Amino acid sequence: MLITLLKRQHEILTFSYVAARIMESVFILVGIIAVLAIVTLRQDAGGDAAALGGYAESLAAIKDWTFKLGPGFVVGIGNGLILGYLMLRSGLMPRGLALLGVIGRPIQALAGVGVLFGLFEASGAVQSIATIPEIIWELSLIIYPLIWGFRASPILSEEGRDLLHPAAEAR
Repeated sequence: MLITLLKRQHEILTFSYVAARIMESVFILVGIIAVLAIVTLRQDAGGDAAALGGYAESLAAIKDWTFKLGPGFVVGIGNGLILGYLMLRSGLMPRGLALLGVIGRPIQALAGVGVLFGLFEASGAVQSIATIPEIIWELSLIIYPLIWGFRASPILSEEGRDLLHPAAEAR
């Protein structure tokens, strides 16, 4: 539903948002596959941890990095900056809630960069506190439209639609 509405505001950014969400899903999927591979190795080794060698440790490291990069960093670009900006520009949600996405997600992404470089502990106090504005943003994306609906906005009508290609105006 968001794609249909937001592509009227800015088509390229809307599909950039979709691409960022797909990349986040890919990171999460790689992490899940790594965990499943660890489980398979343990079953094949009969529970003997020494027989696993470095394979399980390598797969666990892959899982850790995929979750640091995917939900911890990439989603800050897609869900925060891009979607927050689109919601801010479209006027579909109140300005304060949209600013939470534009500001909150980059703060979380910066905390994620800090985790990547070892400045903060993963899932530690700094990263948890930096996630609070993002939690409010995500909840507002669910609750606000369900309870009050999107706000009246020019992009809800055809007059408010910016065309991607000027040649389409000639039709």
